[in-house]
Amino acid sequence: MAIVEPTAEELTVLQDEAVLFTQELIRIDTTNFGGNDPARWGKSETEAADYVVAKLREVGLDPVVHESAPGRPNVFVRVPGSDPERGGLVIHGHLDVVPANAEDWSVDPFSGEIRDGMIYGRGAVDMKDMVAMILAMVRHLARSGQQPPRDLVFAFFADEEAGGVYGSRWVVANHPELFDGCTEAISEVGGYSITLPEKDTGDDVRAYLVQTAEKGLGWGRLRATGRAGHGSVPNDENPIVRLARAIVAIDEHEFPDEMTAAVRALYDGVTEITGIGWDEDDLKAFLPLMGGARQFVSGTLSDTTNVTMLDAGYKGNVIPQVAEASIDCRFLPGHQDDLLALLDELAGEHVEVIMDHVGISLDAPREGALIDAMTEALQAEDPGCRVLPYCLSGGTDNKELKSLGITGYGFAPLQLPADLDFAPLFHGVDERVPVDAVRFGARVLLRLVRGS
Repeated sequence: MAIVEPTAEELTVLQDEAVLFTQELIRIDTTNFGGNDPARWGKSETEAADYVVAKLREVGLDPVVHESAPGRPNVFVRVPGSDPERGGLVIHGHLDVVPANAEDWSVDPFSGEIRDGMIYGRGAVDMKDMVAMILAMVRHLARSGQQPPRDLVFAFFADEEAGGVYGSRWVVANHPELFDGCTEAISEVGGYSITLPEKDTGDDVRAYLVQTAEKGLGWGRLRATGRAGHGSVPNDENPIVRLARAIVAIDEHEFPDEMTAAVRALYDGVTEITGIGWDEDDLKAFLPLMGGARQFVSGTLSDTTNVTMLDAGYKGNVIPQVAEASIDCRFLPGHQDDLLALLDELAGEHVEVIMDHVGISLDAPREGALIDAMTEALQAEDPGCRVLPYCLSGGTDNKELKSLGITGYGFAPLQLPADLDFAPLFHGVDERVPVDAVRFGARVLLRLVRGS
């Protein structure tokens, strides 16, 4: 069946559904505290998965659900393309969110409230907005009866915020057949805009950052051991002190800035637009031009380590035998082994570095048919815009799909206000997304799947 342009009414439904689904998904508390204790998850991922399944079945689709453990469902539906010989495209999102402390927010973090043109709530940008746009888009395809050019596999994963152990990692290991014939994927944290001054006119121009690379990650613990004893007795083997010394040594280590290929392509692209050059000896000086992407880009200039949690002791007058600290490490491509060796050295002889989860770094081609299709879709909705590659400092489920030979990109398109500090909204207080950006993203995604 030939692809035809959607009617004005169909576009309105598409966009309205994307906004409504974002709100309704936010209202389902899918907080992921890590591990696999359903008692800690609020309403859990099951209710969100049931919601997705219901929306797909409403339009005649037959989704498949694979539960990795009780309360950890993963949802899939395949839409066959007109050319089965072409590699399929996986379009995926995750249903879980990180915790939110309601006392810190100006609104209920699970309200989905719209205020001043923004949808507020945990998951608004990470990533229930993208899940909602995907749902709205696939429903349009089903209602219109049109066949996309290539097979599309829509995946809604559990547990991304805790490394995908019960989500993408489990699915890839146990049900790789779901992705048979697929060669590429798109997901979160890419395709959003920053605003730059154009060198010839001085006018503002939007540049959309497509995520073509992402750092690797290591989540683990620093485990210090020592001699337990009474709090009144001197103790030169106190594990808390040993742990503290290790934390300070790691925190004070200065990682050198390094220009990777993806960051260089971004910097060069910004220079081409603005006429403003960058200095290889001072990469951070260029960061103010990155606007709302500044924190993400800053995190890709070097390896990073951050201590995130502490666990030590059980009574105020007892020196414990063990003390632990959780650590979050992000490494540039090719740096994994060197970073882990450095951590062992900095931690010292009485502190063990235990890595519980390691995710590979990614670096996808910055040119090709899919990049061209993304560019065409964006420029059709925002004429005159530019499209640039960038590296994400965080991680996505694309890491797991890579083991199946699937090349992943970040493309959750959002046209953002120039003054919106976007990156800090991820896992941040008062997380929010502009209503108009969600409507824009739904239109762009539809153009992409119809033209890719």
